[in-house]
Formats: sequence, structure tokens, C-alpha cells
Amino acid sequence: MSEEKEEYSASNIQVLEGLEAVRKRPAMYIGDISEKGLHHLVYEVVDNSIDEALAGYATHIEVTINADNSITVVDNGRGIPVDMHEKEHKSALEVVLTVLHAGGKFDKGTYKVSGGLHGVGVSCVNALSTYLRAEVRRNGKIYAQEYSCGKPTTDLMVVGESDTTGTLVTFLPDASIFTVTVYDYSTLANRLRDLAFLNAGITLKLTDMREVDADGNPRSETFYSSKGLREFVAYIDSNKESLINDVIDLKTERQGIPVEVAFTYNTTSNENIYSFVNNINTIEGGTHLTGFRRGLTTTLKKYADDNNLLKNAKVEISGDDFRDGLTAVISVKVMEPQFEGQTKTKLGNSEVAGAVSSALSEALGYYLEEHPAEAKIIVEKVVLAAQARHAAMEARQKVLRKTPLIGGGLPGKLTDCSSRTAEDCEIFLVEGDSAGGTAKQARDRQFQAILPLRGKILNVEKAAPHRILDNQEITNLFRALRVTIGTEEDPKAPNISKIAYHKIIIMTDADVDGAHIATLLMTFFFRRMRPVIEQGYLYLATPPLFKCKCGQNEEYCWTEAQVQNFVGRFGEKTLVQRYKGLGEMSAEELHVTTMSPEHRLLKQVHISDAAEADRVFSMLMGEDVAQRRDFIEANATYANIDA
Repeated sequence: MSEEKEEYSASNIQVLEGLEAVRKRPAMYIGDISEKGLHHLVYEVVDNSIDEALAGYATHIEVTINADNSITVVDNGRGIPVDMHEKEHKSALEVVLTVLHAGGKFDKGTYKVSGGLHGVGVSCVNALSTYLRAEVRRNGKIYAQEYSCGKPTTDLMVVGESDTTGTLVTFLPDASIFTVTVYDYSTLANRLRDLAFLNAGITLKLTDMREVDADGNPRSETFYSSKGLREFVAYIDSNKESLINDVIDLKTERQGIPVEVAFTYNTTSNENIYSFVNNINTIEGGTHLTGFRRGLTTTLKKYADDNNLLKNAKVEISGDDFRDGLTAVISVKVMEPQFEGQTKTKLGNSEVAGAVSSALSEALGYYLEEHPAEAKIIVEKVVLAAQARHAAMEARQKVLRKTPLIGGGLPGKLTDCSSRTAEDCEIFLVEGDSAGGTAKQARDRQFQAILPLRGKILNVEKAAPHRILDNQEITNLFRALRVTIGTEEDPKAPNISKIAYHKIIIMTDADVDGAHIATLLMTFFFRRMRPVIEQGYLYLATPPLFKCKCGQNEEYCWTEAQVQNFVGRFGEKTLVQRYKGLGEMSAEELHVTTMSPEHRLLKQVHISDAAEADRVFSMLMGEDVAQRRDFIEANATYANIDA
């Protein structure tokens, strides 16, 4: 060949020094460079303070979101050492902040258990911040040093005296790396609340300097728990009907592993288990979750068999039945945990399963023997769950037989679009035939489908599984979306691999009843079709509530304040029309305000915290209109959607 090949030699091999590797590939260390990674920076610094608390040296941690979206974390621990590091020939503080895989977590005498294990946490924060200032109160003095993009810009200085100890870290994330640089208060509040429950007796405070009231006071919350996981479970289940008036808890140690578990049962059919290792939320579970499930199932089944409580079951009991209506929190402290990846989502230590299983079996066995009335109630629910599961299997078969993928037909009320490319198609879920008729006239038949629903759909938060699959409106939803129930991995999971629309738009009336129906539909997707939310397919339409007209001037309004603004501009002769429902709007009005991709404003439903969403969804099944509205606003972000 005539073309010269590029030479591949030693000169092509790059060695990234210091923290360059973190800046080059940040997602490898913090998960991503969007909202999740941005908040992960705060968690890394806070986790260091929590490790001080676990070691018995810190009791108070404060997190402040500053006006410029920088973060300050302060604790009253021992303070990071500032003496000279013998090997690195610089202060220990600078080593911790600038050298990967450096920290006190490798010395078993310093921290027996720790969330940070790889020694990359706070150095990553430093690498990904345009400005970082560390202050250490130690030895009666205040030491300070500043950094930029991982490199020191000042020497270690003594800036004052102090009769207390602790560490303060202020950092500003690098906007050239992160796609999002604005911190979300509720995301940080949820994390600090979890930490307060997981570490009883430690005070955590969150302050937001961006939100200041009329008196000049910033928004602030303090989180503290004296009973730990008992209060955590009670908090999660605060708006559910309890099956037993007690939270079963244990705090013990097995094989050198501290184990804490708290759980209770409610009248719903949902299983909610939250697992933590060294305060890290292991969202994918792991061996501690496996041990919990094993211990719960074997202990409850043995008790039921020994006391002849399953004689009326008449169906086979499975492990899932023992977790019907269960809410639990599992927290273990492991000296050398094996996580999958730096962001730690799944625990792999095999010895933890046995430790959790034996601890739970012993504690639960004692509880069942000492509380026979509660034990009987739990077993009766297990039997009902098994019977409901068998009924649901039969109902599922009916759904599968009717599914278009198996040869049945689409629901009769569905007006489908002509396109068959799911990425381009959208379906509007509307309340009632009247709104459905208007929507059909307003739609673009090429890519917009319409499915009218009859009134308020079944509340899946409280309904048994077989009732859900027997409900006509819900089976219509499954069939219209081309979603089947059951995968090889999980027979109960929805399979959305052949979903027909990548935009599922809830379009209800702009009034209170419409908000309630929207919440019921969001609950259905959250409980029974979670992948739709996770894939970003679920949206809320925002139809106007009013139309104001004065002469040639005409505007659509969504709030009373907008109406008053129009009246103030054009006078008292303004005609204000309040739409009682979408069916009262003309096809042109509905198209222009709500359905046309050129003009509409959609909200994309996004659930960032499953535990909080679970609690709020349960709460919203009441009649508190304000809470429903607040929840919809909080869990749906505005997004301009193009065709």
C-alpha cells in the first residue's frame, strides 16, 4: 500500500498524572456529569463527615447551598490531619485532596467501617471544582488551603485560632464539566434525612442561601432521629394503613458485622425494601437484601407451619407472598465491603447474607412467639396474598389472550395514529368521551393517538393485584400501549420492549378533579409500569383553565393571577370564560393550547427518589387538593417538546 501507516510507539502512550484522570473521565468516578453526578459531589464530602461520626468523633454536620450554587460542608469531627506526610513530603490535608487512593479508610485502626473505600471521594470533588477551600480546626488553630481544578493555589496557612475541632469544605463545581450546575434542595434534603435515620443521635442541618424569606432568614431544615430505623420505617409508612401497630426492629452484630433492620406491614400489596451499606443506599440490593428475604421467609413459614396457620391457604405459598405489604429498611456496616463500581449500588460480600439472615431469624422468631396476635395477622395476609397472586395469574392470562401481540384486538375506544414508529408517536390519555371527541378532531392523525378513559381509574395503591388486572380501563391501557405483563426474569414485571408510543401524555381537565385523575394515572404508572417513567415516556399536558377576551385582545390563562393581570391591562369589560372540561373547548382551542407541538408546554414526569415518591403517592390518595397539586408540580418538570 502506498499510504504510510501511522506509527504506534511509546510516544503514543499517555500517562495522566495527579487528578487529570478524574477530569478526563469524570463519569467513571461519580456516575455521570448531570444532576446525579453533581449531587454525588456533596454526598462524597458529607460521607467523610459521617465516617467521623461512625468512628465516634462527630455529632453535628451542616450543609449549606450558597447563593452562587457552591456548597459548604462543616462537621465537628477531629479535623483532617495537617502535619507533614512522610512519603509525599506535603501536608496530609493536601495529600487527601490531591492524591487518588489516599485517605484514612485504608487504616483499619482509623475507621472500622466507612462509606468511602477507594480514597477517591474528596479528591474527585477537588478535581471537578473550579474552586475549593478547606479549613481545618485542629491543635487549637484554624488551617486553610485553596485549590482550583485539583491543584493548590495557596500554601497551607494558619488563619486563626479555635478551641474546637472539625473540617469545613467549600467547593464550586466546574461548569465546563457538568451539564447541570444548580443544586436541588429536595434531593439533598432527602439524602440528609436518610442519613439522620441511619445514624441515630447525629444532627444534620441543610441551609439554602438562595431562598431567603421577608425577614432575611434562609430556608433551612434540621434532621435528627433518636430511634433510627424504627422512625425511618414509620416515616415511610406514615400515610399508609398499618396492618400491625408496631415496627419490628433489631440491632445486633453477627460475624463482626453490625446489622440493623426495621420493618412492618401495611394493608397495601406493595413491597418496599430500602437497603444501605455503611450509609450508602444500595439501590440494586445485594447479599444483605438476599439474607433479609431468606430470613424473613424461612422464619415466618416455620412459625406458620408449627402453629398450623396455613391449613386454609389452599394455594402454594411463595417467597413473594411473605413480603406483601412489607416496608423495611436494612442497614449493615461492613469493614471491607465489595461494591460494584465506585458509585456503590450493589453489595457482593457473601458472608453478609448469612449474618443478616441469622440475625433476622432470631429476632423475628422471638417477636412472633411473644406477639401471637400480630403473628396471626401477618400470616393471614400472607395467605391472602397467595390467593390474590393466583387470581392475578388467571387475570393476567386473560390480558395476554386479549393483547394485540397475541392476536386479539386493540381497545375499541382507542383512536390510533397512522405512524408505526414508536419514537415519533404519542398517545393522549383523556378523561371521558366528550374530551376524547374534541381531542380526536384536534389531533394530528399521523402521529397522535387518543384513548378516552372513563372517569377516575382504579386506585392501584390500595387495590389487590387481581382486581387491577380485572379492571377494564387498566387492561385497555396495557393493550393500547402494547405492553405485556411478565418477563423471563420477573413474571410480574411489565414488558415495554414493544411499546407503541414514546410519549404517553396524561391530558386531564385543568380543575381539581383533573388533578386527582392525573395523580391516579401517575400512581398506576409508578406502581405497575415503572419503566415508562424511568425511560422518560410519561408526560402531563397543561390545558388552560380560562380564556380572557376584551375586544380584539384574547389570551388563554392557567391561573387566577393571570386572569387578574389581563383584566388589569384591558379593563373590567373583559369576558372571562372558565372551561369546565376539555370537552367544552373547541378542537381549534385544544389544538393550539395543548396538543400542537409548536405551541404546547408539557411536563415530563420524573421520579428521582423512589422512597419519597412511595410515601407521597400513598398520601395523595386522600382528598387534600393542595398536596396533589404540589406533588404534580414537584415531580413533573416542564419540557418544550418538538414534533
